[in-house]
Amino acid sequence: MPDPSVSLPSDSFTVGDLIVAFLEACGVSTLYGVISIHNMPILDAVKRRGQLRFVTARGEAGAANMADASARVSGGLGVVVTSTGTACGNAAGALVEAQTAGARVLHLTGQIEVDYLDRNMGYIHEAKDQLGLLRSVSKAAYRVTDPAQVLPVLQEAVQQLDSAPSGPVSIEIPIDVQSAQVPVPEHLSRLAPTPVPTDPARLEALVEALAQARRPLIWVGGGAREAGAALEQLKGLGFGVVNTTQGRGIVDENDPQNLGTFTASPAVEALYQTCDAVLVVGSRLRGNETLKYRLKLPQPLYRVDADPDADGRCYPNELFVQGDATEVLTALAERLVGRMSVDPGFANDLQAAKQQAEARLLEDLGVYASLVQQVTEARDPASPWVRDITISNSMWGNRLPRLTTPRQGVHATGGGIGQGLAMGIGAALASPDRKTWVLVGDGGLQLGLAELATAVEEQANLVLLVMNSRGYEVIRNIQDAAYGGRHCYTDLLLPELEQVCASLKLPYQRIDDLQQTSSAFQWSTSLPGPVLLEFNMPTIGPFARPFAGPPVRKASA
Repeated sequence: MPDPSVSLPSDSFTVGDLIVAFLEACGVSTLYGVISIHNMPILDAVKRRGQLRFVTARGEAGAANMADASARVSGGLGVVVTSTGTACGNAAGALVEAQTAGARVLHLTGQIEVDYLDRNMGYIHEAKDQLGLLRSVSKAAYRVTDPAQVLPVLQEAVQQLDSAPSGPVSIEIPIDVQSAQVPVPEHLSRLAPTPVPTDPARLEALVEALAQARRPLIWVGGGAREAGAALEQLKGLGFGVVNTTQGRGIVDENDPQNLGTFTASPAVEALYQTCDAVLVVGSRLRGNETLKYRLKLPQPLYRVDADPDADGRCYPNELFVQGDATEVLTALAERLVGRMSVDPGFANDLQAAKQQAEARLLEDLGVYASLVQQVTEARDPASPWVRDITISNSMWGNRLPRLTTPRQGVHATGGGIGQGLAMGIGAALASPDRKTWVLVGDGGLQLGLAELATAVEEQANLVLLVMNSRGYEVIRNIQDAAYGGRHCYTDLLLPELEQVCASLKLPYQRIDDLQQTSSAFQWSTSLPGPVLLEFNMPTIGPFARPFAGPPVRKASA
């Protein structure tokens, strides 16, 4: 039977209606996208049914980033609707980001009429092998050419989204299929996720190995986002924790047993050498967090992941256990009770290493250390913390302020610049009762500047911190370090943000001295909707230590 909370008519019912009704049954409340001739039947159904909010982004890339951040913050599905051809291609980069982050994004894209598919006739909005493009940037991609296929494909697509390892899923729906009449469905059920198999013998071997450790550490990635309770149990048994950027907040970063995101700090690496086991859970051990795979991690190294391809990837492991992170860690915590004999000094050593790492970071920031402190004091500790690829994030935003819950942190994990503002909008709409904080640079802001209008139009409740260095500062620093100081193509002309904000009726302040920050934060957090604060970095001053890209270690080191 249909979900009783979803209204289904007894007469006219199109595929567009079916799609929207299914999304309603899945608990979706908001869609993001740009209306076009090749998605109008779906969006007309949204309007007629009146149950879902449609956010009109200014571009498909921004819409997909919004859906991505909405999924990360809410824990539900993020849905983006695009048109075919160029519009679908516009979303591809944002889908790469969602794939990198394992975000549960459902991408619904239009397609030309079934009779003209793949015939290379120059039909408007036609794109060569669009499905191939979508397969390359999605966990899975589907095309429906028969109205009877739509509900089964939707169900399978959402099942893919719900099954680990997660990632975006795309569906092509030709315009004539979208507008076709279909029978009212008898049910709109959501299929159960596909379970991840776990070998009991491997699990038992892992229990036995960890029971011998006296200074055990858990390296936590985004794949363990739902495993917080189990990690707390393991921490209670004496395990230390270090989290990646994607794993932030799964264990409270204020906890003295959590090293936070200081994965490659010298003080933390020195601590690694005193550990006698590390369990890597739901992490790719990415190059930018491991000194390009030369970080000296504890040995032996054990690994738990839903993805079988993680076995031995990037670092060799003594033992690999495929499985759902929550299920495996819960089983470990239950079986290790009463069996651990952890070094009583380990907790103090964890805390000391973290304090050293954080102190060095604040020293490197110079004058900007006070900005970090003021953000920490002004921000609701439970608020989303969204960051673009910008030097301020690389220096401090990926590590501070400390996060306390697993769905606060949203970051352009794939390293693509210009996604922060759109992600901030999606995060803010998914968490409307708290002010979302968004950290961007002037270069990244300009890639999606038009989405400022979306933020105002939707009254997204966010504070946008624009760190304006008048160009690509990281690239300048790399040019200083590796290219003889030859600066080229890094200076950027930025529109006068005060005038841009005035034209949009967007509250704005410029900060030339960090002594202005406290009052600016009080003002911005007291206002509903979006606020833009521009930090004039040339006037404020430089960082104490230049940042010239992710830290690396040469092979001979």
